Amino acid sequence: MKLGIIGAMEQEVKTLWAAMEQPVVTTVAGMTFQEGILRGTPAVVVQSGVGKVNAALCVQCLCDRFAVTHLLNTGIAGALNPALRIGDLLISTDAVQHDMDVTVFGYAPGQVPGQALSFPADEALAQLAQKASETVDPSRRVLRGRVVSGDQFICSKAVKDRLIQVFQGDCAEMEGAAIAQGAVRNGLPFVIIRAISDQADGAAEVDYPTFEAAAAAHCARVVEALAAQLAAQ
Repeated sequence: MKLGIIGAMEQEVKTLWAAMEQPVVTTVAGMTFQEGILRGTPAVVVQSGVGKVNAALCVQCLCDRFAVTHLLNTGIAGALNPALRIGDLLISTDAVQHDMDVTVFGYAPGQVPGQALSFPADEALAQLAQKASETVDPSRRVLRGRVVSGDQFICSKAVKDRLIQVFQGDCAEMEGAAIAQGAVRNGLPFVIIRAISDQADGAAEVDYPTFEAAAAAHCARVVEALAAQLAAQ
């Protein structure tokens, strides 16, 4: 087993980089990959850069250059589900692209032509992620749900309401569905783990910088705990 762990921003991966044993750093396509041992499990942790194109490129590099067997996406997201509050955790059931639209040709909103509407997460990884979150902080709320992704920071109630109505989204971010699609195309199990940094509404641009660091660090700690669980299996 070798985990490929993707975070878009340095804030989302620096805790994991610091926890790596025997690290070897490689730069590919402008992305920094750090390979080593994370809590007993072989892993590659990478900062992909923001957005779906960067995320998809990163997935293929992890597959082709590093031969990872499982993919994890860590980071922060805006809440769509009203049950989610800042600091809560969302573990993916599946992921869909909210800015993919070829409905004029009969496809569903978000559906990539020739592929399924959504990309399902690996249930075993998702269950381990939930267990890991409970070991890190049992007081934190953890929900399973749909991740909706697009090249857009959601900070409008009108847009948020559309993502809920059209896609039944539970959280919104900018990379997860691309990582999910890349994982499925390469036949790799994946899960997306996101800590909530804002409510994806009119206050998001204020909440996001305030809570970004703490949310990202909590999510990274959950990923560390998940790696430890995998090592113990």
